[in-house]
Amino acid sequence: MAVYVALLYSIVLGPGRRVVMTDLKAMAERLGFRNARTLVATGNLVFEAERQPIASVEAKLETGFAAAFGKHIDIIVRDADTWLKLADGNPFLEGIGSEVIIRVMRRPLEPQVLDVLRKYRQNERMAIVDGDLWIDFGLKASDTKLLPALTTQRLGVGTMRNWNTVRGLAKMIRT
Repeated sequence: MAVYVALLYSIVLGPGRRVVMTDLKAMAERLGFRNARTLVATGNLVFEAERQPIASVEAKLETGFAAAFGKHIDIIVRDADTWLKLADGNPFLEGIGSEVIIRVMRRPLEPQVLDVLRKYRQNERMAIVDGDLWIDFGLKASDTKLLPALTTQRLGVGTMRNWNTVRGLAKMIRT
């Protein structure tokens, strides 16, 4: 049995409609995943399943989500070891807090993406670690020109989580 982390790109289904975490857990269990649990109400799911390719788990979750909630969203999955390595790889430990975010990618980013994003940068520090984009916004992320540049069209399929969420999911895996 393996432990997986699933990150939903969005839990907004439409105006006034959001995914309720108990419904998300129930969907995962209907798909055959076990011990499904969530971290805060933002689409973070930890569960157990037979070891299988990540792409297979993502496809099952995305198909199951569309069937259950009537909308396709991208879902990024990591196995427990990969998530713990991600959590241990924060290049901005002195910037701990919600101003440090990571864009977890379906396909690894190449280092050249930092050059593409440079023109949107103000004072943010950026690094790519194992294909994922880490950003220390320094100030509030909402006050930056960089945030709107982090699109799927520019970077590929991925979703952002703050450092507190990354650590919280690592703690769930370890307990």
